[in-house]
Amino acid sequence: MLMPRQSDRYNMSEQEAINIIMVNTEEVPGKTITKTLGVVSGSTVRAKHVGKDIFAGLKNIVGGELGAYTELLGESRDEAIQRMLQEAVGRGANAVVNVRMATSAITPGASEILAYGTAVVVE
Repeated sequence: MLMPRQSDRYNMSEQEAINIIMVNTEEVPGKTITKTLGVVSGSTVRAKHVGKDIFAGLKNIVGGELGAYTELLGESRDEAIQRMLQEAVGRGANAVVNVRMATSAITPGASEILAYGTAVVVE
C-alpha cells in the first residue's frame, strides 16, 4: 500500500508527502526484501479540547459516534504513520513491513498514538 498524505485534508504540501510502500504483513506481495534496516517508529501525543469534551459528554448520554474524537484520532494516526515513514526514508528504506499501531494514556485527557514497523529495501 502506498501511503501519501492527503495534502488537502491536513494542509500538507506535496513536498512533504512521503510515497513509500507500507504493509501490515511480513512481506510485500510481488517484491523481495533485499535488506532489513531495523525497527522504525513514529508517535504523537494529543490532548482533548475542553469544548469538544463537553459536547462528547452530552453525546455520551444520548449515544452515537463522537465525531470530534474520531477526527482527532484519525489525524493522530496519520501523524504517527508519517513520522514512522520519515524515519524509514531517512534510513534508506523504500518500504515498511509489519506495521502496527498502539495507543496509551499519558495523562487524563491526553493519549499517545504509536506507529511502528520494520524498515526494509525491496526490489
